[in-house]
Amino acid sequence: MSGKAPGKVTGLQISPWNLVLLVPLLMLVTPWFNFDKPRVLGLPFFYWFQFLWVVIGVVSVAIVYVMTKGKPVVKGKPDLLGDELDEGEVR
Repeated sequence: MSGKAPGKVTGLQISPWNLVLLVPLLMLVTPWFNFDKPRVLGLPFFYWFQFLWVVIGVVSVAIVYVMTKGKPVVKGKPDLLGDELDEGEVR
């Protein structure tokens, strides 16, 4: 007997979609965009490119949320709703 309860989560649960969250970390490589030109609406490249990465970060998080929101952490068991959670009651 393995000692594991059926449906019990063991180990780290990772979705491949979570790797999309690594994309916004590319903005930390400042030598790629530490320039003055080209300017957009009078803003130096450094500033508008940083702002573009904010938008990219929001889109990345939105993609991961949409692609992973419906998946249960434990396969084969329905997710418990708020009314079904154990709040100290003995069944």
